[in-house]
Amino acid sequence: MHKVLFICHGNICRSAMGEYMLKDMVAKLGRAGEFEIASAAVSREEIGAPVYGPARRELQKHGIRCDGHAAHQITRQELEEYDHIYYMDASNARYLQRLFGADAAKCKPLLNHDVADPWYTGDFGATWNDALEGCRRILEELE
Repeated sequence: MHKVLFICHGNICRSAMGEYMLKDMVAKLGRAGEFEIASAAVSREEIGAPVYGPARRELQKHGIRCDGHAAHQITRQELEEYDHIYYMDASNARYLQRLFGADAAKCKPLLNHDVADPWYTGDFGATWNDALEGCRRILEELE
């Protein structure tokens, strides 16, 4: 079982997009039973919030649903339970370090550059493209 956790600041855009995108990809490959996929935030700002409207619409544009999502902050239990934890940008890495100290070293960036943050740019298509690249890399890595 591959346990994958996506991390971003609020768990309403980038990490949620990664979660639902990867779930869709593994389902289409007939491999859903091989994965446990989730997402979380480094902050507490959006706790309980659904996927942000424009991010939800970007997912829907590609035929992906994200019903029932409720943002939450990563827990120590998740840090210990998930084998593959991917954060979206350098700021997330700093938050993880503050939250978990040296244990945060098991977390790694989704890409070798920051995933486009649509909260500031409004470009959810660019975030989709970055998340898609990252999810494809995850699948290649876990084959």
